[in-house]
Amino acid sequence: MARTTAEHSKSHVYVGFAGETGRGRVVHTGLWRMADGANEWQPLSKGLPEAPAIRALAVHPETPEIVYAGTQSGPYRSNDRGEHWEKIDLPGHGLPVWSFLFHPHDCDTIYVGCDSAEIYMSDDAGEHWMRLPVAVRFPEITTVPTANPAKRVLMMDASASDPDLLYAAIEVGGILRSLDGGEHWENLSHGHYLNDDAVDMHGVLASRWRPGTVYSIGRAGMFQSTDEGDHWRHVTLEPLNPKGQIYCRDIREVPGNPRKLWVAAGRDFQGDLGVLLHSPDGGESWSRVDMGLKAPHTMFKLAFDERHPNRMTCATNGGEVYSSQDGGETWTAHAPPPGGSQIYALARG
Repeated sequence: MARTTAEHSKSHVYVGFAGETGRGRVVHTGLWRMADGANEWQPLSKGLPEAPAIRALAVHPETPEIVYAGTQSGPYRSNDRGEHWEKIDLPGHGLPVWSFLFHPHDCDTIYVGCDSAEIYMSDDAGEHWMRLPVAVRFPEITTVPTANPAKRVLMMDASASDPDLLYAAIEVGGILRSLDGGEHWENLSHGHYLNDDAVDMHGVLASRWRPGTVYSIGRAGMFQSTDEGDHWRHVTLEPLNPKGQIYCRDIREVPGNPRKLWVAAGRDFQGDLGVLLHSPDGGESWSRVDMGLKAPHTMFKLAFDERHPNRMTCATNGGEVYSSQDGGETWTAHAPPPGGSQIYALARG
């Protein structure tokens, strides 16, 4: 039966609570969903582990009924927008999941990023999985006593012009690159190992508008490469903290319009100010977005509806959620999801 127009245009916001994986860190748990136009969050738990810590969410770019969730005990998949979940069995896996990636050339090719720089791949829409041989050297760096030493794959991206060119952002560890579809990897953070600020990476984006241009973001702000990651320069952004830096947590292109880039940021990891940055020209210039409201915590996540890119949502690590139906021109604050405040995962679709 063909979908009705209403069913086809339906869109949901998914929010996951979690926290850091370091010893003694506070972790909130739970997964929630809200339909556009509704004002109530629905809990999603059937089939998920007890007290799920959700650090990654992804809606299938072509089939929005399919949703992936990364938990403390591996990845889960739902075929009915989160009503029911089933565990994905990765070979020898028992680590928290931090990221998902659907390859831009073929969304049946899926990547899962975990603790300890582990990356898994499926090339048959998630039926079978293999662990990629991520074997890179992470030089010793100076870390603060409360640092999380686990090499977590916080974000991945793939080139739209070269299907074998892959990137991964590692917290704490820098940016990794593969030139052969994941068979071999290298660390691109040459000369950056001064302290954990410079290699505390949270996101990476391979420009679809300018092939060869790559952006990386982290605790020390933003870096840009115009040669696929061989060389990097620091991007000047409005500083928000005493170090003269801005803490950047998430970076996204607008689906179908790669000239428009967005970044979720704030003063620092647990700052009292969250901001959105926007670039209308593929990253050449950046400005702080006037949302018409003040986010009282660091902006942590961004999400777009792949089929309706004007629908976008952002969330802080203090529990605030905001949505726009017009590509970021105007924003509406949602009621906070119940049961927690540490939003670590966000998706739309």
